[in-house]
Amino acid sequence: MSKHASSPRYSLIALAVASALLAGCAVTPAYKVPETQAPAAYKETPSDADKAAAGWTAAAPADTLERGPWWQLFGDPLLNQMADSIEVNNQNVAAAVASYAQARALVAEQRASLFPSVALNGSATRSGGGDNTQTANQYRANIGASWEPDVWGKLRAGVGNANASLQASAADLAAARLSAQGELATNYFSLRQTDAEKALLDATVEGYERVLQITQNRFDAGIAAKSDLLQAQTQLASARIDQITLVRQRATLEHAIAVLLGKPAGDFTLAPAEWKIAVPDVPAGVPSTLLQRRPDIAAAERRVAAANENIGIARSAYFPSLNLTGSYGYGSSSTGGLFNASNNLWSLGLTAAQTLFDAGAIKARVSGAEAARDQAIATYRQTVLTAFADVENQLAATRTLAQQQDLRKAASEAADQVEVQMLNRYRAGQVSYSDVVTAQQTALTARRALVQAQADRQTTAIALIQSLGGGWHAAE
Repeated sequence: MSKHASSPRYSLIALAVASALLAGCAVTPAYKVPETQAPAAYKETPSDADKAAAGWTAAAPADTLERGPWWQLFGDPLLNQMADSIEVNNQNVAAAVASYAQARALVAEQRASLFPSVALNGSATRSGGGDNTQTANQYRANIGASWEPDVWGKLRAGVGNANASLQASAADLAAARLSAQGELATNYFSLRQTDAEKALLDATVEGYERVLQITQNRFDAGIAAKSDLLQAQTQLASARIDQITLVRQRATLEHAIAVLLGKPAGDFTLAPAEWKIAVPDVPAGVPSTLLQRRPDIAAAERRVAAANENIGIARSAYFPSLNLTGSYGYGSSSTGGLFNASNNLWSLGLTAAQTLFDAGAIKARVSGAEAARDQAIATYRQTVLTAFADVENQLAATRTLAQQQDLRKAASEAADQVEVQMLNRYRAGQVSYSDVVTAQQTALTARRALVQAQADRQTTAIALIQSLGGGWHAAE
């Protein structure tokens, strides 16, 4: 090998070594998870009602912890079956899965930029014309490579940005899954509540029909006034209207469940069944660290990391960009002698580019990237504060609804007794029919309020589970 032939190769090796040594000169700021104001315990838990929030502590989102099938806490086999199919059939979840796949592909693309690209080229040309009647052939075949050494960390920042975006996309997928599961459970229990109210109204209508017949008989016998008969007819008609309204509400909920399961509404039917009024107990002193499992918090934190990497990408424009190229091949006027050693061709090259004047454009891009990071930090902190408020709201609702249900039950039992007494006294001629109507309406209202309180406790438990990121028990 001649001295002239080896010199460019040695120069290329030396440049690559120098590039590797300079690779530590990354311009991306060191990332630190933003601190957030987190309480030591939830204020609305009964045992910690007087504890106050204290200090700023760094959070460590752990949304990848296994949440488990939280819906099984309600003990409804049909709900368990439907919730399990959300992962496969719900189209919002499917869209989030596709978005996650796109983020993974972007990470692979960014990682590929760290390595050289190699291409195989071949060409054949035939030229001639003019006064020269001879034609000339030229054949070429070569392998070329190019590489941009990541001297300032720009490419690594791009990979870091893509990785953080991928993790945010994974959290978005978990959020979409949790949202669909929570909405399914809420709609399902609302449908069961509608079934319970419908059964209650069916029994009430039967009672009103009997009372109407009694009133009709008393009117025919000249004992009751016409106004009593009209009141009984009005009351029965109003109850039947409520029945029809519940049928419409049930159909709407059934259609919503079909959409969540990825099925056409016309092909899905959910038959009436027993309503399992099970409400999971909230453990005393729910640890605030479980908020770190919320997917929206994890996604917001990962977007801060992605924004931090963008600062490094913007800062790298202050420094020159380098590109190494090389090729080796053959050239000949005939295909027979194309690959002879005497016809080999090679080239090595180095290009460098540096912006000398841009009227502050690079500085503006860096400032914009820093502002975007600050915005992402503020969004992350706001997400955390909102999450804590969500949990506090649901804990307060859980406690008060349990008390209200006991009171609703007592009120309903008392109203039922008043209704029976008023009807008996009316038959004995001791009270007017308007007193009976008032007692019946009060009793029906109390029964429906009790059913509503039972449903509210279940939907509040679902909301609390969602606020905690999908469950109360974290994996150890």
